[in-house]
Amino acid sequence: MRRAAGARGRLGPIGDEARFDRVTTRGRLAWLNSAGSRIGTTLDLERTAQELAEFTVPGFADGAAVDILDSVLRGDEGSRWTGTGVPLMRATALCAIDELSSLEPTPVGETFSRPEEAHETLLHRYCLRQGKPVLVSRMRDDDFIKVAPTASAAAKMRAAGVHSYLAVPLIARGLLLGSADFVRGPGTPPFSSTDLALAAQLASQAAVYIDNARLYGREREHVVSLQRTLLPRATPVTPGLRVQAEYAPSSAHHGVGGDWYDVMALPGGRTALMVGDVMGHGLPAAATMGRLRTVARTLMTLDMAPERVLARLDLATRDLEDEQVATFLCAVFDPADSTYTLASAGHLPPLLLDGQGSAEFADLPVGAPLGAGVIPYDPVRLEVPAGGNLVMFTDGLVKSRHADLDHQLDRLRTAARDLPREALEGGGLIACAPAADARFDEAVLLVATSATSANSGSKTSDASNAPGTPGAANEPADLREWQLPQEGRAASVARRLVTDQLAVWELTELADVCELVVSELVGNALRYGNGPGRLRLLRGERLVVEVSDTGPDLPQIQHADLSDEGGRGLQLINMLCRRWGSCRTVTGKVVWAEQNLPS
Repeated sequence: MRRAAGARGRLGPIGDEARFDRVTTRGRLAWLNSAGSRIGTTLDLERTAQELAEFTVPGFADGAAVDILDSVLRGDEGSRWTGTGVPLMRATALCAIDELSSLEPTPVGETFSRPEEAHETLLHRYCLRQGKPVLVSRMRDDDFIKVAPTASAAAKMRAAGVHSYLAVPLIARGLLLGSADFVRGPGTPPFSSTDLALAAQLASQAAVYIDNARLYGREREHVVSLQRTLLPRATPVTPGLRVQAEYAPSSAHHGVGGDWYDVMALPGGRTALMVGDVMGHGLPAAATMGRLRTVARTLMTLDMAPERVLARLDLATRDLEDEQVATFLCAVFDPADSTYTLASAGHLPPLLLDGQGSAEFADLPVGAPLGAGVIPYDPVRLEVPAGGNLVMFTDGLVKSRHADLDHQLDRLRTAARDLPREALEGGGLIACAPAADARFDEAVLLVATSATSANSGSKTSDASNAPGTPGAANEPADLREWQLPQEGRAASVARRLVTDQLAVWELTELADVCELVVSELVGNALRYGNGPGRLRLLRGERLVVEVSDTGPDLPQIQHADLSDEGGRGLQLINMLCRRWGSCRTVTGKVVWAEQNLPS
C-alpha cells in the first residue's frame, strides 16, 4: 500500500502545506479546484487512479482505494449494470497514512467479484449496482463486515481504529467506470453529508479523467494493432543470412507512427532488407506506412535494384494526397559473394559489425527523403565477412530530447560492440539502446547476420570446376555459381553442370526439365545478350536456375505462328516452371526460372 507523505489532516491544495478546512466553503472549493492540476496529469489510466487516491490522503481521508471495472482497463466502455451480483472489478490504486498501513485491502492488480448470495458489501450493493454513494458516518461493530472485502480485513479495520467510511461511484458519460472508497481513523472527525457531496463532486471530475485515459489507451491500441498487422508476421528463411526483426512501440503520447520494416526473399538466393520511417504519428502515419510498404514489396518482387526502388518510391510518395515524407533504407544481400547493395533516402546509416570486435557505421550517400522529389539515389556495395552483422534501425532507437544525434549514435555503436553475439542477434539492442526507457518514439531494429556454416556461404568457380572436382570441394550445399564460356558450347556446358549438381543434391528427377530450362536461358543469352555470363543454381525452398548476360533488353513471351522457327522457348519455360522472371543489373540483366522441389 502506498503511504501518504505529510502529517495527518494536512494537505497542500495549491502546492504548499496548509491545513484543510472541512467547514469553510472557500477551503473546500480551493481543494476541489486544485484537483484539476493534480489528477489526470497523464493519459495513463492506472496513474490517474493513483493520483486520485494520493490527492485525497491525508487531506480528505486517512485511507483511499480506487477500483476500476476490469472491462474498462481493457479499453471497453463502462457498464450500466443490471444483472445480479457485481461486475468484475480490479484493485487499481491504494494510499493510506502510516497509522493505517496494517489494513488489508484487495492488493493492486487483483480482480474481485462476488455473486449476490455470497458476502456482499455496501459498496457492491449500492455504489456499483445502483450507482449511489455510500456513507457510514459512525461505524458500529456489525458495519465493518459490510464495508470490508473479507472478515480478516474487517478485523484489521476494527483493530486500526477505523470509525468512518465513505464510497462513491466513478461515473462518466452515464457509464460506471469503478468506485473510490475512503476511511478515517483515530483523531479525525467522521465523514459528514458535506464530505459526501464533496467526494461525489471529486469522483465525477476524476471519472472524466479516467475515461479520457481509457479512450486514449483504446485508440492507441487500435493504431498499434493496425501497425502490427501491416508489418511482417515472420521473416523468411533465406540462404546465407539470418535476420532478426524487432518493433518497439513507444509509451509516450502520440508515440505510435509510421516506422516499418520488411524482409523479402528474392530470386537467386538474394535477400531484400528494408527499413522506413514515415514522418508524423498516429493513424495517418500508420496508413501511409502500409501503402509505402506495399509499393516497396511490389517493386522488390520485380527484382529491381535498390536505387531504382527508391526512385520509384519517391514518385509514389509524391502521389499521396496527404503529402507525407518518409525516410527509407534498402539493402540487398547476395550470398554468392556475401555483399550488400545499399541505397538510402534520408535514413540513418546502418551499423556494420565484422564479428571480431569492430563496429562502424556504413559510409553511404544519403539521398533526399521520399516525397521530396530529389533523385537519383546512389547505391553502395559493401562486403561483410562471415559472421558479420548489418544493423538497420529507425531514429526512435537513438532519438533523445537531452542529447544530440551524433552522441547517441556513438553510444549505439558502443552498445552494439559490447553486446554478446547471442544478445545482439536476438534483438537485445532494443533494451540497451541509448534512448532506453526515455524513448519517446517507436523504434524498429533489423539485425542481419551472414551465416558462417558451410551450408550457408558461397563461392564461385569456373565452368571447368564441375561438382566433385577439387575446384568445387569448398562449394556450399545449396548455392553454386559458374562462369560460362562465351562460345557456342555454353549451352552444353551449362546442361552438364546442372545435371551433375542435381545428381549431387539427389534431385535427378528434376534434371530433364532443368536441362531444357537452362538450354533456353543460355540460348537467349547467346542470341540477344552478347553471350552468357554466370550460371547460378540455388536449392532452397525451390530450385532456381539463373543466367546473366550483358544485353539491355528484358525477355518477353511472344506469340509464335506455326511456321515460325523460334519464339517458343519462354513459352515452354512458363509452362514447365512455377514462375520465371528477369531484372536489370549494372552490367546487363539476369533471367531466372523456378521449379518446385519434389515432396
